[in-house]
Amino acid sequence: MDKITGQYRKYRETWLTELEDLFAYIGYRFGRREMQERALDYLIGLLSPVERKNGWQLAEAAAHRSPYSVQHLLDRAHWDCDAVRDDLVDYLVQELGDEDGVLVVDETGFLKKGVHSVGVQRQYSGTAGRIENCQIGVFLSYASKYGRALMDRELYLPRSWTDDRPRCAAAKVPEAVEFATKPELARRMIERAVAARMPFAWVTGDEVYGDDRRLRIWLEQQDLHFVLAVARNQYVWSDVLGESTVSRLVEASEPLQWQTLSAGDGAKGLRWYEWARIPLLSWQVSGERSLLLRRSLSDGKLAYYVCYAPHATPLETLVHVAGTRWTVEECFEAAKGEVGLDQYEVRSWHGWYRHITLSMLAHTYLTALCVHEIDTSDFKKKHRTATMRQWKAHRLQAISH
Repeated sequence: MDKITGQYRKYRETWLTELEDLFAYIGYRFGRREMQERALDYLIGLLSPVERKNGWQLAEAAAHRSPYSVQHLLDRAHWDCDAVRDDLVDYLVQELGDEDGVLVVDETGFLKKGVHSVGVQRQYSGTAGRIENCQIGVFLSYASKYGRALMDRELYLPRSWTDDRPRCAAAKVPEAVEFATKPELARRMIERAVAARMPFAWVTGDEVYGDDRRLRIWLEQQDLHFVLAVARNQYVWSDVLGESTVSRLVEASEPLQWQTLSAGDGAKGLRWYEWARIPLLSWQVSGERSLLLRRSLSDGKLAYYVCYAPHATPLETLVHVAGTRWTVEECFEAAKGEVGLDQYEVRSWHGWYRHITLSMLAHTYLTALCVHEIDTSDFKKKHRTATMRQWKAHRLQAISH
């Protein structure tokens, strides 16, 4: 037992040292030294084994007499959580960045009681699998060969909120905020990723985003390649039928050449399906559209994806990107279970963004730490050393300006 305790203390000292090293380059975002210390305490609390990451327990973990300091950090203190998010993206690029990376967009629900928490209403929550009283956050995650983490976030504000300005004012929603669909929120985050020069090759998401034709067209206009799930009643253009629903095109295209391929690791091992694709009409000279089909080996159930990809992209590549979408679920599970993504007690607009941003930062740090521990190869060590050096130099340059 003494040996185990000693190993735990040594490990804790290591991750605390690295966290403090990271925080040294972003701490100035929080202003006064006292507030910087509170922010670091908050991150340490999120990373600690505290059962519930709420105000009281985080305050107790930091040896504070009351949760006032936590509440002040999330509500009344002056600091820009979007600037911290930008630092998070820089850190993520240096730790997990890869030119073949994939941006994954998805939403998750936060169950809430009452009617005062910003954005709350009875709406469908994929987390609960039914209609519940909840908030919905739309997230952009990043997946590469080095790891995966959440990198951006937007709170979905239903029309019941945006049409009620006094209610928005009470929750401190900025006056400029208007109703935006989930795909519109996704587009904003992808635009920010492009502006930040995030290295990625693909965008993927479920039917909520794939069924939005405006999002697909915008991605093509930006020459951003994607594999987006769509419903069977979505319309596409092909040489076979002209404009038709996805399901009709599949029926008219039989027989198809199916291949059995894995979409990546799952809870029960590799996810094996049969896959096929059908060419679609394309107007971009730099890429081509196709309809990707996934067929279950057990019951033959079909799933559909509209793809925009470089010419002659192998089927295996499209399958890999389609399978990468599930990594965001792993991010949600880890961020909620490990760093309290869903365990906040704030009601305001900026309170939500502040907690979520700090939780994402804690999750990204934890992801990077795990990758370092697991992959001890010389290549990874050199990669990590080089990227941390680059990131620190970048942060020092930003601070000096």
